[in-house]
Amino acid sequence: MKYLIDTHILIWFIEGNKQLAEKARVLIANPTNDIYVSQASLWEITIKISIGKLSLSISIGELELFLVTHQFQILETKFSHYEILQYLPFHHQDPFDRLIIAQAKAEDYVVITQDERFKLYDVKLY
Repeated sequence: MKYLIDTHILIWFIEGNKQLAEKARVLIANPTNDIYVSQASLWEITIKISIGKLSLSISIGELELFLVTHQFQILETKFSHYEILQYLPFHHQDPFDRLIIAQAKAEDYVVITQDERFKLYDVKLY
């Protein structure tokens, strides 16, 4: 199965945060699942660290090694994602989340999130 994880899910997984349900943690750690991280999430994390809104137990350089070690795949943005994004209703104002939703729709991936606003979109959720 192919999953795209929302930014907060990635952060919780990295930090071992208890807000991430054990079932989701096991699913993400299972090497038989394809886990994708959007470039939008990496951009969001970097921006939040640089302005002091987020701190991680690992550096951005270590984040790359973490993703490789856990066999996460980086989902780059494509024009097919932008085509969906341009028509996406504004149920959600966060530009990073909107791009993640558009990517999931375009690629037919299941999004792992706890953001209730994702339910307002026609996207597969876990």
